[in-house]
Amino acid sequence: MELENALQWVAQQNHGILITIRRDGRPQSSDISFTLKDNKFCISVTETRAKTKNLQHDNRAVLHVTSPQKWSYVSLSGTVQITPPASDPSDEICQELADIYRRISGQDHPNWDEFYEAMVEEKRLVLRFIPETVVGQIH
Repeated sequence: MELENALQWVAQQNHGILITIRRDGRPQSSDISFTLKDNKFCISVTETRAKTKNLQHDNRAVLHVTSPQKWSYVSLSGTVQITPPASDPSDEICQELADIYRRISGQDHPNWDEFYEAMVEEKRLVLRFIPETVVGQIH
């Protein structure tokens, strides 16, 4: 399967499973929501999540995306860039988190001040998954 074809198909989705590597080498999976921007999967997470800690230790990951249609899936392998956590309601990370929210939900947040405050309080950051290889099948 070609990476470009996989990205075109995945761009129509926004939920998947992110598989990271624990310190002892075992896989750890997490259901996540994402948006595809500039061929990177942007994911909002908190600093304290297992997936974040795993990626700080080893930035390799797999993003597995399936479809309700039978036997359509892609499994992308790549690396993850981790931003610092949001530290101020007006910082770049908060703005990126707002963009991720809009892209996934398809709408504006009902109270942006509340949203930005929550991003800082929750120590949210952005994972940017950069796919390198892909396997799967699309029907």
